Amino acid sequence: MDFLWRQMSDKEKEEVKKQVNSIIDSFSKKLSQIKTKIEIDDGIILEDFERSEVGEPLEISKRIMFENAPESNKDFIIGEKKSWK
Repeated sequence: MDFLWRQMSDKEKEEVKKQVNSIIDSFSKKLSQIKTKIEIDDGIILEDFERSEVGEPLEISKRIMFENAPESNKDFIIGEKKSWK
């Protein structure tokens, strides 16, 4: 696997950054061209079919997750096995 790693020069890094920015810009332009108005049968029109994200994501700590789990081991939550049958 060592042959897959190669140190890049600063010039190569800048070239890659330019290519990435070009790809992102092209992709965002294509996304802006997508129709956001959907017409369903019987004349129903949906204009807002995407969920808008509001606020910051919640920070859920590992400690809280393990406290809420019915059964847990040091680093694992133990799930039920076939209790639904």
